[in-house]
Amino acid sequence: MASEEELFANIDALLAEEPQLPPPAERARLREAAGITQARLAQALKSTTQTVKNWENGRSEPKPPRLEAYQRLLRGWAAKYPAHSAPAAPVAPVAPAAVPQPVVPATFTGPAAPEANAPAPVEAPATPAAPERPAGRSATSRRPAAKKAAKPATDPRFPHGPLAVLDGDGSAYGVDGIVLDCPATTVPELVEWTLKESGLGAAKLNRYGKDSDPLIVLTAAAAVKLGLPERLEGHEQRRSLRLPEDHPVVKQVAKAKWQLTQRGFGPWARIYRKAQGRDRQCVQLAILSWDALDERSWPGVAEMEPADIARVLGVYAQRVITPRGSTAVSGLELMTALRPPTKPERDEQTGNWVSSYNPGSLGTEPMDPAPPEATPEHPVVVQSGWTGGFLNEEAYQWVRPVDLLTDEECTLPFAVGLDLNTAFLAAAARLVVGLSAPDHFHAPKFNPKIPGSWLVDLSHIELDPRLPSPFTPDGSRPTGPAWYQTHTVAYAQELGYDVHPIEAYLRRETGAYLDPWHDRLKNAYVDTLADLGVTKDLDDRQFLAAMEQHKQADPALAAVLAAIKATVKGGVGKLRERPQGKHYKEGERWPALERPTWRPDIRAAVISKARVNMHRKLLNMSRMTGLFPLAVLSDCVVYPSPGASPLDFLPYAASGKPQPGGFRLGPTPGLAKLEGVQSMLWAVDLMEKGLNPARHVKGGDAVLDEGE
Repeated sequence: MASEEELFANIDALLAEEPQLPPPAERARLREAAGITQARLAQALKSTTQTVKNWENGRSEPKPPRLEAYQRLLRGWAAKYPAHSAPAAPVAPVAPAAVPQPVVPATFTGPAAPEANAPAPVEAPATPAAPERPAGRSATSRRPAAKKAAKPATDPRFPHGPLAVLDGDGSAYGVDGIVLDCPATTVPELVEWTLKESGLGAAKLNRYGKDSDPLIVLTAAAAVKLGLPERLEGHEQRRSLRLPEDHPVVKQVAKAKWQLTQRGFGPWARIYRKAQGRDRQCVQLAILSWDALDERSWPGVAEMEPADIARVLGVYAQRVITPRGSTAVSGLELMTALRPPTKPERDEQTGNWVSSYNPGSLGTEPMDPAPPEATPEHPVVVQSGWTGGFLNEEAYQWVRPVDLLTDEECTLPFAVGLDLNTAFLAAAARLVVGLSAPDHFHAPKFNPKIPGSWLVDLSHIELDPRLPSPFTPDGSRPTGPAWYQTHTVAYAQELGYDVHPIEAYLRRETGAYLDPWHDRLKNAYVDTLADLGVTKDLDDRQFLAAMEQHKQADPALAAVLAAIKATVKGGVGKLRERPQGKHYKEGERWPALERPTWRPDIRAAVISKARVNMHRKLLNMSRMTGLFPLAVLSDCVVYPSPGASPLDFLPYAASGKPQPGGFRLGPTPGLAKLEGVQSMLWAVDLMEKGLNPARHVKGGDAVLDEGE
């Protein structure tokens, strides 16, 4: 017989176990009985509404310290609002042979999901009987009892979506609320599990492309469990750091016959083996506590619960691409995924299938730019001794001189900022760019349909000084011959001036390379805004009201929207990635030059078209309303206004519709939204100090990100 000490020890062990929660349906019943909304409960527990929803539908379970607080609340509600359930009718036993048993993958936690055509069960108001736990599961598991029935998968090879967020307890949170059980305790084991058991991945975006590799996002607890340091520390920015070659995890990877890319084991680590036939063997890792998700591109995401992180990244993966690094990297990878460099083609002589150039793509080999399109440290410039100048196609950063302000403007009470929705994405639409190497021409006749770089003198063009010059980023008038991209020179012609190029570097093969990239990102942006309540059918007043509230409507989707915008700017900026690292020497090649997507001429074309589009709107506004901007920064313009709304100065027809040609409000890329309102005295004070009011209204940066 057991002694008293043994019995007390067993009781103490039970008391020490984690508190048990009632079934999900009972949690929802108790909250509704108390008259508390999910949003209010989330606020009290310092969580999110989506997380509370997950608790109440069984997708996820709370963790300490929220677990204990939630348990205490439910106990209090249970005492106030007891369930009045009738005793359940006895169920006749069924012979085991008469009931076909479903096959449950070992990856799942709990019983299999119900069949898609099975009738939905009706929830009784009474507390349901606790389901029988699967064999071998701990009674104190905080994981859900079953995964939610997934939506029909578009590709049966990847039934669980493109990615998962792995927590320290082995729960891998995927899209649509599924939760998988990951038994891995080392990085090689995690890679093997991901490729063989997880069912993660995404189908290719183009028939000639490649499937997206599965992404596993590691929380800090998961990283530590796998033997990784919780943080990477050093004198450089954390996202630039890497594990040393002698780190135990790096050695584990090598011992298991896996490889790391040249970027090493950093915040975004790619682990692979050489492909065998058509089967890729590659897994992408992202470590949250190593700043894999930059706060500027993914605001607030790194601090979310794992299930919410999976939702944010899952929506982005569905609408854009499975993240493969920073949003800049993902933006560039999206270009290649939508325009693969090669396609299979049958060799007429041998009858075999061979890899051939895919028309409209950038091909497989890097291409050196023309000297004026390169950067000063580029080998093309250093080795040739080029001194003929460079393209300076950058975004606007201009402020109107104070002495050009009128008394009437100074008496207006407000300075209102208008921001163009993804202006650089709008500029990429139907943009014809060069696909072949540049050829040099002397004294060519200008042709606005040929992409390239032109040396031309535009200093004779006289424009209203109250507007920035369309030919320079700082808005100043050109002082002599300079290099311009085709769109800039074409705009001079559009304004009615003759242009006579001195020389040019032009490309004979052309195409709208960015069209599919533009279309996919535009749809992602518009669809995400619509999910946040900002739709195309709103009138201008409704649009402004919806934009004021959209970030609070759903922080997760607001983060997706921010990531889409960062993907546009980062992708364009990375077309001209500069050398990184303090050990670089001028004239040496750097890694970015070895990819076909290092194309500064395409970046210049996008920015040139965006800047010209901005000037065209500014000019039309001045003609329709007599208004001139105070400042322009990138895609943000500040106007003096009699009121605090753009409705107080934007041009409208007698019918109430916006006048074409000027700024218009709306959610579509290229249309405007209210960015900020300040007092006119504040704006004038900044201008007198030589500062740009647009920068302070918007709080942004005029530079297109060329980050890693």
